[in-house]
Amino acid sequence: MGLQLTLKPNERLLINGCVVRNSDRRQMLVIETHADIVREADLLKEDEARTPVKEVYFFIQASLLDPAIRAKLVPIIQKKLGQMVPVFHDEVAQHIFDAAHHVSTADFYKAMRALRPLIEYEARLFEMLEDKYAKTAAE
Repeated sequence: MGLQLTLKPNERLLINGCVVRNSDRRQMLVIETHADIVREADLLKEDEARTPVKEVYFFIQASLLDPAIRAKLVPIIQKKLGQMVPVFHDEVAQHIFDAAHHVSTADFYKAMRALRPLIEYEARLFEMLEDKYAKTAAE
């Protein structure tokens, strides 16, 4: 089964470097062969890659968008993913293993998708730390 994408009205995505924009209606698109695909909404700007998980996500995204740098980035991505495993508990670490597997099979879109829950979890951790430091500073 190919990759099924449901596109919102006027949503853009990149397919093998080509920008495609949906019409003004919701549509389903099925990609039947392997292609480098990413939704515009899934792209992370370089200045947003300020946390460990977002940094790895950005490297995976760069590998997806630029095949010329993949060979250089894949070992870096795998090393950084490996370094994250002991930091996160087992339930969340599964996303790291999934991302590493997808990177090793050159399925960068699925690797990015695997890290999305981890980005949200990481954001909650940083919020908790900020709250703790704010309370400590107020005392």
